[in-house]
Order: sequence, then structure tokens, then C-alpha cells
Amino acid sequence: MTVNDSARGGRVLLTAAEAYPALEQLFLQSEHTIRASFMVFDLTTRLRSPEGLAIGKTWFDLIVHTLRRGVRISMVVSDLDPVMRPRMHRGTWRTIRMFHAAAELADAPHNLDVVPAMHASETGLGVRVLLWPVILRRLARTARWLNRLTPDLRTAALREIPGVAYRLRFRDDGTVRPRFWPVPRLFPGVHHQKIAVFDGRRLYVGGLDLDERRYDSPAHDRPSAQTWHDVQLVIENGPEPSAAEEHLKSFLGIIEGKAEAGPQIGVLRTLSRKRRNQHWHLGPEPVVNELREAHFAAVRGAKRLIYLETQYFRDRGLAKALADAARTNPALTLMLILPGAPDDLAFGRKAGLDVRGGEWLQSRCLRRIEKAFGPRLFIGGPVQRRRWRSDHPLGRDGLHGAPIIYVHAKVSVFDDDCALVSSANLNGRSLRWDTEAGVRLSDPEAVLGLRQRIMAHWLPPDAAPGYFDPARAVGLWNRLALENARLVPERRRGFIVPYDIRKAERDGHVVPLLPEELV
Repeated sequence: MTVNDSARGGRVLLTAAEAYPALEQLFLQSEHTIRASFMVFDLTTRLRSPEGLAIGKTWFDLIVHTLRRGVRISMVVSDLDPVMRPRMHRGTWRTIRMFHAAAELADAPHNLDVVPAMHASETGLGVRVLLWPVILRRLARTARWLNRLTPDLRTAALREIPGVAYRLRFRDDGTVRPRFWPVPRLFPGVHHQKIAVFDGRRLYVGGLDLDERRYDSPAHDRPSAQTWHDVQLVIENGPEPSAAEEHLKSFLGIIEGKAEAGPQIGVLRTLSRKRRNQHWHLGPEPVVNELREAHFAAVRGAKRLIYLETQYFRDRGLAKALADAARTNPALTLMLILPGAPDDLAFGRKAGLDVRGGEWLQSRCLRRIEKAFGPRLFIGGPVQRRRWRSDHPLGRDGLHGAPIIYVHAKVSVFDDDCALVSSANLNGRSLRWDTEAGVRLSDPEAVLGLRQRIMAHWLPPDAAPGYFDPARAVGLWNRLALENARLVPERRRGFIVPYDIRKAERDGHVVPLLPEELV
């Protein structure tokens, strides 16, 4: 099986420029059923494919068209904690309202089943009491934003944040303030998967949600804060689509404790549920850790090259497993592609305790594998091939004099025997808490095709075969990255420069009692 053109229809899609048109075509080609779950699915997102543009301008038009054709859509949209993430909570409810409006316009409400799903796990009361000052500050921030709006806009905004509204008290003049009691419930888990099944036989899976923020092209020539490198797969036939469909039918019941988690051959999952005795626990109880277990098993079995692309590398257990493998097998090499900084720190200029704790964890993990692998390790942070603006100080959104490319892909390749493509980052949250889904490729031709495609993306077009050779790649990539770092951005070859661990160490901070799964 080759990944780009196979009997099973497997395709590798790099960035939204490739993935969004493919997803539009899958919706248009569906005949009777679409079942999906996304963290973000914004129906104001513009259509990109010629087929999509022939029926409308935005995903709202495409949903109307699909429902009108008689296709049944079952969609779960993740609803995030309204206190800690009010903006994303608002986005979810806007999406739900637009889905229902599309169904009414299509005159087909019977064809739509859309659910705003908040993770069933809750933070225990004891922990919430300890966190009450933090919760109050978050609610006060939301109240200040609402009070800056006109009365009509405030009323409209409150309709879009139902999980926040009942936590506020209205004053006589129509403004709001936080309620001081009871302590609001907190929902730390997230349905983070990005997965869709079409007619039970086509699967779309990977790390990419749907909105304009996540749109980018393989050229990465947008402003740095709008870059977004991601990877999706489309797989036809085989066990993966049917297993993914069964997962989509069952995962909410498992998380709510209404069903037991059985095996799903063909899809890998992370699932957790509410603890029976939650009082002093911040997060959920892990139930299914298939993605984590698959990574550990693949690390133990790797012989020559492990290649990882991830948004976060913060799982200390995985870092230890990699370090142990390096000491056991002197021929094993490791390549790791990371964004130069987390998005909150790079583009949002936020450095809260969770961000600092995450940077501390990542720097510790990176130092551990650095010590174990030595010269057999490459850690790269891709940047654009343009110079940093002289009127803007170089912060974490820049690396080696150029704007960073934000890496959001979640791909792990082990030799030419195994590849894991999913929605899960290599951190405790994705591998133990959140709802995640992915697939394992084990056909050598498929694995090799995937690895060569994603590696070639970062390299110059004329890269020699040695850059893809497990025995030579680490040395050549390190040399290329160091050469690029010495050149002005316009003269660099490819996107790769060395990742700077010292910056993560500088911004990282030990946060006592902070669960590693939170970041």
C-alpha cells in the first residue's frame, strides 16, 4: 500500500490547504451517513475546493447542501469548560446554532444530530475550593468583557455562553458580576479528537480541526501567527473506517460511565471518565490508553530511526522510554520536530502557571533524550524563509532571526514498520485525559511513503537521498539546521533550524501540585 494512491485510498494531507478541500469532497461524495467528532468545527470557514465553491461560499452552505441531499449528519462538537475557556465555549454554541439553522434552511432537521459535548469528568470540590481565587479571577475577566458591551450585545453574548451565564449575577443596571457561591463546577477534560467517517467506508483522521485560524499551506508564507502545520489521513475500506464509526457511536457512553470500553481493532484511542471519588482529584480517571501504549510498544521495537512531529513533548514516561531505548540500542536515532514555542506564549504573550509548567516539563523531557542519544538526536523547530521585522522585538514567536512555523501535527514514525497518526500530542493530557483518536499504519510501503512525504516537507526540493536514510538522516539534518541558523533567512535551504531548549528552560517554571496531565 502506498499512502498517496493505494487500493484502500489512503492519502496524506499536509496542512489545511490539502485537507480542507479533501474534507469538502468527502462531504459532497457521501451518500447516506456522516458521523464525526471535532473540537472545533466553524461553519463560517470558507470553502476551498472547486466542487465546494460550486454550491456556496462557506461550510454553512455545504452543510445545507448535504442535509438537503438526504445525508444524515451525526456530529459531536466539543464543549469546553465555560469558566476556564469561555471563548471556545462560545464558539461551540455558535456552531451548534448554525448547524440547526442549516437544518431548518435545508428543511431537513430530521437528518441532523449535533451534540455539544462537555467531558463528563469534573474537578473535585476540595480542589475547586483551593482554586477558588483563580476561578473568581477568570469569571471577573469574563464579566468585564461583557460589561464593556452594549446591553443588546451583552444579551446576545450571554445566549452564546450558557455555561457562564448562570455563574454570574445581574445588577440593577444590567451589568454582571461573578457569583461568589457556590464554587463553579470545572470540567478539565476535552474531546480533542478530529475524526469523521463517511458511509461507513471512508475515514478522515488526524490533528486538524476546521476554522480559518487553522488554515495554512505547505509554503507557510502567511504571517507567523497564522501558520499551522498539520497532518491528516484519508483511509478507505479496511478495518479503520468501521472501527472509527463504532468508536464514534460509543465514546460518550464510555466517558459518562454508561458503557464499558471494548476493543476497537483498527483505531487507537485515549478515553477517560469521571472518578467515583473525585473530591481531591483535579482530573478524570484514565480508561483507555491505546495511543500511549502504542507509542511505548513502538519505541521498544524500533531499531534504526524514530521520527516524531508533535505540538508538545511533555510526557516524562515517554521520554524515559526513549532514553532507555537509546541506551539499549546504540544504532537507534531520533528526530523530533516541534514548534519554537507553544501558541499561548508565542502569539498570545501569555505566561500563566500552566504555560510555565508545560515549558518546564518539555525542557526536562528534551534534556533527558539529549543526554541519552547525544549526536544521534536531531531536534528541529521550523521557521519561515523571511527576515524578522526590525520594528518588532524578537520573542518566542521567532527563532534564529525568523518567524516560527507553528507545528500542530501529531505523527510518530518508527523505522519503516509502524506509523501513528492521531489527534494526540505527546503529553499527559492527550495520552491520559482527553478524548483522542488515531490509526496505526503497519504496511512498510505505507509507512515509508508517509515518512518521506512529511520529512521532504521541511527540506529543500533538491535534498539528497541521504536526508531520508535512517543511518544518515540525523547527521545531515543537524548540519543543514546549523548552516541555516548561520545564514540570513532568505538564503536558507528548507524550513529547518535547531530548536532552542534554553528558551523553554528560561520560560519554564516548576509548579508544585500541578498535575502533568493538565499541560
